[in-house]
Amino acid sequence: MTDTIEVERKRELPDDGSTLTPLLAQLGYVASAPVTEVDTYYSRPDVDYMLTVECLRVRRRGDFAEITYKPATTPTTHAADDVVSKVETNVILHEGKQASTAERLLISIGMREIVRVEKTRTTYRHPETPGVTVNIDAVHGAGTFIETEVNRPTADGAAELVEHIEKQLGIIGLPTVALPYRDLVLRQHEQPTTRTAHK
Repeated sequence: MTDTIEVERKRELPDDGSTLTPLLAQLGYVASAPVTEVDTYYSRPDVDYMLTVECLRVRRRGDFAEITYKPATTPTTHAADDVVSKVETNVILHEGKQASTAERLLISIGMREIVRVEKTRTTYRHPETPGVTVNIDAVHGAGTFIETEVNRPTADGAAELVEHIEKQLGIIGLPTVALPYRDLVLRQHEQPTTRTAHK
């Protein structure tokens, strides 16, 4: 199990993100092979995680699987400029097929499934800036996004680093996205008159 402070900001891209690939390479970022991640999100029966903006998910990625929890959004965790800073708790499962067991466990103890999100993610890392990732995500049913993320033991200087990277990439003018992918995908399945998640 690992606990880190995750500081991130997400922006919506007007295209598939391929125009950023040469610039990322020029800046020294190294791309991983694109991977497909399937995230299944859950909520408690007595607390609506859509309203509190908590995250409990089981993630599958090839032979990898993990359970992740992120606490509720508050004025401290969610800044006005859509930079999100939360303690992220991850439990790495022994093998990918244990994801099904984890999902059965959560349902057995009363958790309810909210939605399943599928995305193709390309991750870029810089050899001189450990803990920093730039992700380009094609999210099925929601669009394409760029997520600049800093994971460290403390949040000191992380928001400033996120903004610095965004400026290097020339994406400061793109619209920020406050809601998680979970909420964006769920909105595609709901009527406009139904509830929406709070930021």
